[in-house]
Amino acid sequence: MTRTPLRPLARILPARAKGENPDIIERENIRRRHTEMQDRSRVRAEGRLLVLGLFFFSAFLVVGARMGLMAVSEPEEPVASAHGAAIAAQRADIVDRQGRILATNFETHSLYAQPPEMVDPVAAARGLVQIFPDLDEERLRKDFTGKRKFVWIKKRISPEQKQAVHDLGDPGLLFGPREMRLYPNGKLAAHVLGGAGFGREGVSAAEVIGVAGVEKQFDDYLRDPTNGAQPLALSLDLTVQAATEQVLLGGMKLMNAKGASSILMDVHTGEVLSVVSLPDFDPNNRPRPPVSGDPSDSPLFNRSVQGVYELGSTFKIFAIAQALDLGLVSPETIIDTSGPMRVSGYPIGEFHNKNYGKLSVTDVIVNSSNRGTGRIALEIGPERQKAFLDALGMLDPTPFEIVEAHGGQPLAPARWTDLSTVTISYGHGLSTTPMHLAAGYAAIANGGQYVSPTILKQNGPQHGPRVLSEQAAADARRMLRKVVTDGTASFGEVPGYAVGGKTGTADKPKPQGGYYKDKVIATFAAIFPSHDPKYVLVVTLDEPSVQAYDEERRTAGWTAVPVAAELIGRVAPLLGLRPDIEPAPRAAITLTSN
Repeated sequence: MTRTPLRPLARILPARAKGENPDIIERENIRRRHTEMQDRSRVRAEGRLLVLGLFFFSAFLVVGARMGLMAVSEPEEPVASAHGAAIAAQRADIVDRQGRILATNFETHSLYAQPPEMVDPVAAARGLVQIFPDLDEERLRKDFTGKRKFVWIKKRISPEQKQAVHDLGDPGLLFGPREMRLYPNGKLAAHVLGGAGFGREGVSAAEVIGVAGVEKQFDDYLRDPTNGAQPLALSLDLTVQAATEQVLLGGMKLMNAKGASSILMDVHTGEVLSVVSLPDFDPNNRPRPPVSGDPSDSPLFNRSVQGVYELGSTFKIFAIAQALDLGLVSPETIIDTSGPMRVSGYPIGEFHNKNYGKLSVTDVIVNSSNRGTGRIALEIGPERQKAFLDALGMLDPTPFEIVEAHGGQPLAPARWTDLSTVTISYGHGLSTTPMHLAAGYAAIANGGQYVSPTILKQNGPQHGPRVLSEQAAADARRMLRKVVTDGTASFGEVPGYAVGGKTGTADKPKPQGGYYKDKVIATFAAIFPSHDPKYVLVVTLDEPSVQAYDEERRTAGWTAVPVAAELIGRVAPLLGLRPDIEPAPRAAITLTSN
């Protein structure tokens, strides 16, 4: 900036020459300089005021816009945020087909300690052991008096335990909010539900995750907040499940079996209304998996979908149904079941070395002839038999939606020979789960269409591909009915419900090879009512043995069949099935007039 001199010589010298006062020139220049300085200050102040005005205008504009948005938005309750809220999402409930609670959530607390804040660590340790007897007092004392600044004591406690800890009065004992999984029905449907545990954990929250059963299978759905906390609806019927567990447990004890399982399945929708495996457990206090011994002895083992067994003569109806479908035989075709019979050098015998002679195909099933079924299977051939069983889902794990079902891989022969074809036709040489068997019998019961077993509630029939003609399926159903009325399952008759089914008794294999002579898997696969089947019931007993008529009985006809009959009689009314009672004959009395 160029400054003008207050006493410029160009003006001062001429002024002196004229006799004028040069101070007047200086005062005039001072005045001009002050005027310029004032003008610059005013411009600077006006600029600042303009910027400040723009700032306030913008602020009021933002506040007004925000107020406008809030005025037109939906009202909602403010939610306080807290550390750990990201893992505190609510887990959806699990309900049965009627909407009754099977699994829900329960608010509880965790217990932890901050030793630096504790007043009397020794007394606190002593008091905690009195409340929680499973705690180690010596270990607590070391933790509380050492250098640790944080100690987990209990991941979840009851309201009564919380109050008891609170009454100890030590400020170093603190509580954290928790949400735990609650199964209000205890052991009911334990193997289906599986159980849940804690995943990521913090002081203020803990993540609940599924560890088994449908809790693990549908973990993503149950934890997904976008589902709007919609419950997971299962196909189970709570009332039917409770009745089944009660009857099956009584039957297992009566038959002196080490384990039992049952499956009740709708033949048109594939819905499993009841599935039981015994022994069972309480998912509220899930036991630890075994680290030694036979896994099948653990109560965690689900015999219905994990138990891979040779299911014996229950498989015979599949060979007969396929032969009927292929037109190789009719129900009246005569089959010579006489011995001896050898296949690939191995003898094929009958139960108790019986010799039935010539039987119709129907009587082959009624009498459960190994040779008769084997000769029919040879007519079918290995390739066609394998393809048919594959179509029934017998060679792959079932699609039943619990994680344990994925491990139920059937055990099939590496080479499907003529000998394999014969032995598999009567239930040896191919090991499957009871769930596989239920799906196979459902295809016969519903007219020849495969139905995939499901634990989820369905809206209607879910028929899959056709595996049998309707005629072949109808003929097979009539044979199954005759097995109950005239054959090996005579104890399976339930008045009013026309039960049809097939027994199967298979020797248990030894771990080192061969078979036990005194240990069997006894199975009864039933359909009812046989003239218009609605349901399939499969009952399996592990190592049953009962005394009857002064003999030790192990076969399914003496063990699994009466248990299944009791089950059907108990649950059929619960399913809404009305018994078809035939009218009693009139008394042979004639009323005559006097």
